[in-house]
Amino acid sequence: MKISQLRAVVAVAERGNFSEAALDLQLTQPAISHAIATLEEELGVPLFARGRHGAVLTPAGERILQHARQAMQHLEMMQSEANLHKGLHGGHVRVAAFRSVATHLLPKAIAQFHDQFPEVAVTIIESLSYVEVENCLREGRADIGITYLPSSDEFTTWEMVRDEYVVLLPPKAKINSSQITWENISKYSPVILSCLPCGKALHQHLKQLAPSLNTTSNIQEDSTIVSMVNQGLTAAILPRLAAVPIPSGVQVYSLPNPLERVMGVAMLSQSLHIPAVFKFLEMLKDFDFYTLAKYSY
Repeated sequence: MKISQLRAVVAVAERGNFSEAALDLQLTQPAISHAIATLEEELGVPLFARGRHGAVLTPAGERILQHARQAMQHLEMMQSEANLHKGLHGGHVRVAAFRSVATHLLPKAIAQFHDQFPEVAVTIIESLSYVEVENCLREGRADIGITYLPSSDEFTTWEMVRDEYVVLLPPKAKINSSQITWENISKYSPVILSCLPCGKALHQHLKQLAPSLNTTSNIQEDSTIVSMVNQGLTAAILPRLAAVPIPSGVQVYSLPNPLERVMGVAMLSQSLHIPAVFKFLEMLKDFDFYTLAKYSY
C-alpha cells in the first residue's frame, strides 16, 4: 500500500470522478485509475462504483476512506513535526554526562541556550561514567556526550574543560608549607581515591610518582569521601569538580605533581542530527566552561 494510492482514494472521493482528481493531484487520469485499481486488488474489495455519472464510493470504500483520511492527516502532522525540528522552533537535544559535569557545568549552559531557543527541549542523561556516556552515543540514546579525552576514533570531540585532581585534608591537618608533599599525604593512610573510571589515570600517576603511598578505592560516592575527610577520618585525592561542594574547613591542595582530567564534548562521527543539536553543540564549543568551573569551586 502506497501513500500515492491513499491520496488517490481521497481525491476521487472528494471530486466524485477520476479526471478532476487527476487535475488536483497533477497526474494523468490513467495514473489515478491505476492507483485505485491496484489498491482495490491489494485489499480484495472494490472501493468505487464507476458509471456515467462518475465514481461513487462502495460501502467498503466509505469505511476505508475514513482510514485513508486519518493516514493523510498523520502524514501532514509528521511533516509539520519534521519542519519544526529542521528549524529551531522545536526539537529535542539529548546530552549524556557524568554527575560532576551534569551538576556543575551543563545547567548553566542549557539555561543560556534556552534563553535563545525556548522551544527546543534539552535533556540531560546522567550517566555513572564516561563508559556509559559513550554507550549512550553508540546506541543513539544521546545526541551529544561529555567524555574524557583522548577518546575513540569513532567520536568527533572538542575539549570542554580541564579539571585538576586535588588533595583533601581534614580541617585540623597541619601542613607547614603552601606546597604539600607526598610525605605529608602519606601520614593519612590509607588515602581514599575516587573509584570512578577516571581514577585509572590517577592510579597510574601515583604508581609512577608515589609508589609507596597506601591508597584505597572502596567508596562509591564522592560526597561520602568528602564527608569522611571533613570529619577528620582520612585524606582523599579527587577531581576538584567531583569533590565540590567542599566544606569550608576541609583543606584543599594541588597534587605535588599536578594531574588533570581532560573532558570534552563528543558526537558519533558521521552521525545525522537535527539543526537544534548542531546549534546546541555550537553553543557548547563557545561556552566558557573554564570560568564556570572555577566559579563552582
